[in-house]
Amino acid sequence: MVSHSSKKVYILGLNKAGRAFRPSDWSERLAGVMSQFRPGAIRPGIHFGYSPWCVPTTVNGTRCVVVHEDLRRHNVMAWDFCMNFAKDNELQVFHGAPPPHAPQS
Repeated sequence: MVSHSSKKVYILGLNKAGRAFRPSDWSERLAGVMSQFRPGAIRPGIHFGYSPWCVPTTVNGTRCVVVHEDLRRHNVMAWDFCMNFAKDNELQVFHGAPPPHAPQS
């Protein structure tokens, strides 16, 4: 098994053929589902916010989700959900930041 030094995994909104994943708000939806998994407890009365362990963003003009390995330590099933989402939808995954122009193969 290959060991990675980065604690962040980038799930890019590009499939293995380089086509954009749809719907266009997929990253916000995935991060929204993961919002309950966070350090500490969810406090009543606090408005919605993303978990620091699963954050939607854009890299090189491509929507993506950054998943921190602390999510795995907190809840392995939540981690597996994110990784299986990427696998099932054939999305590109990078351990650590993707290269400036992510390969589209």
